[in-house]
Amino acid sequence: MIALLIGAGLALVLAFVGTPLFIRVLVHKGYGQFIRDDGPTSHHTKRGTPTMGGAVFVLATVISYFLAHFIVWLMHPGAGGPTMSGVLLLFLMVGMGVVGFLDDFIKISKQRSLGLSARAKLIGQGAIGIIFALLVLQFPDGQGRTPASTMISFLRDIPWLNLAFGGAVLGAILFVIWANFLVTAASNGVNLTDGLDGLAAGASIMIFGAYTLMGIWQSNQHCGSARVPGSVCYQVRDPLDLALLAAIMSAALVGFLWWNTSPAKIFMGDTGSLAIGAAIAGFAILTRTELLLGIMGGLFVLITLSVILQVGYFKLTKGKRLFKMAPLQHHFELKGWAEVTVVVRFWILAGLFVAVALAVFYAEWVAGL
Repeated sequence: MIALLIGAGLALVLAFVGTPLFIRVLVHKGYGQFIRDDGPTSHHTKRGTPTMGGAVFVLATVISYFLAHFIVWLMHPGAGGPTMSGVLLLFLMVGMGVVGFLDDFIKISKQRSLGLSARAKLIGQGAIGIIFALLVLQFPDGQGRTPASTMISFLRDIPWLNLAFGGAVLGAILFVIWANFLVTAASNGVNLTDGLDGLAAGASIMIFGAYTLMGIWQSNQHCGSARVPGSVCYQVRDPLDLALLAAIMSAALVGFLWWNTSPAKIFMGDTGSLAIGAAIAGFAILTRTELLLGIMGGLFVLITLSVILQVGYFKLTKGKRLFKMAPLQHHFELKGWAEVTVVVRFWILAGLFVAVALAVFYAEWVAGL
């Protein structure tokens, strides 16, 4: 538990101190956000605000994770170090962050709303997602548990939803498809939500906080413990290390949110939104709570659905719109809500979704006793 406190404290300080330093660098180089003219007119004042702030979150997370393990090792030389679950989750987050960084850099350097081509972005995301999905099925621990399994999970693995029933090779292929779907959906959800100052960061803080609690709980109730009934134990490879990473990410976002809240001094950009979305999906996969992600990230689901419905309705009605503008947060802005009002009310929605997800997670354990 000391590692969680050290890691979270380091991440908070690094993000809080590092963000304004990064802002100065971006301002000096003239790297500012391009703002579309078809959005709310109030957003025009944001033109030129530094972006790519997600790079600070990513770096703070990586540094804090390894530094926390090093400090704990100095205090207790026999303590275990970084785990494969933690390292692979970092690989997924950093990899997606790099794709987002390239997208952001092209946008700001060429002052346009489009960065990487859709094909290039898809190839980059796909490559990272495939490598991650293949690796998390490797590296069994002493009990034979790998970071992920080919079973689809809700609150734990569901035996009758085993993708490997068709054979190990087919199971691995189906798992790669399933894992990439989760990563893509979560990344796009966070990316679409990141349209107002602090909205995506605040909602993500709550989600990472929930995964911290879940990781600690799974560690205390892991299979193999004599005091935990087999019917309710958790087959998660490295739950406490995942809790450490979740705590670090939550704290890093708190430090970043200080500068990202309205009026934002910096935006996270695709660098941050893609990295955060990928990390959220990674936690769902590695904690064996994949389908619970639909509840945990309910705000992201609603915002993504608003875009899908808007596009579908526009095509079906040949030009009519279901919302004044999509994603959903901009619809309420155009209805007259102040940006801060939209952000706070959407934070409340995000918190309610997270609370429901935690309640379902705990209720299932209690019901299984």
